[in-house]
Amino acid sequence: MLIENVGSTLVLSGDFDARSTWEVRNALRERLSGSEMDVVVDLTDVTSIDVTATRVLAYASREASLAGNHVTLRGCGPAVRRMLHLSRLMRFVDVERAAASA
Repeated sequence: MLIENVGSTLVLSGDFDARSTWEVRNALRERLSGSEMDVVVDLTDVTSIDVTATRVLAYASREASLAGNHVTLRGCGPAVRRMLHLSRLMRFVDVERAAASA
């Protein structure tokens, strides 16, 4: 799992699973603690995701909301969307709609 900070965006790539949740959780906490801005988590280059990882995203969204901030998931491919639906966590996270192609 590679994590990169780009402005207010946290860009993730690789396998997002139980082995990388601690690292992602810490990166999200760091971004949201003492921050007045919203955070975007870019999952475009995430190759696989498991239910533990989706729970980290849902928990971060909830904690951000309680603090008056917002977490948006960007670039959710079919595998990520499927796992969010299967885990029933889709209702707890904000998924950015794909831009309409011209």
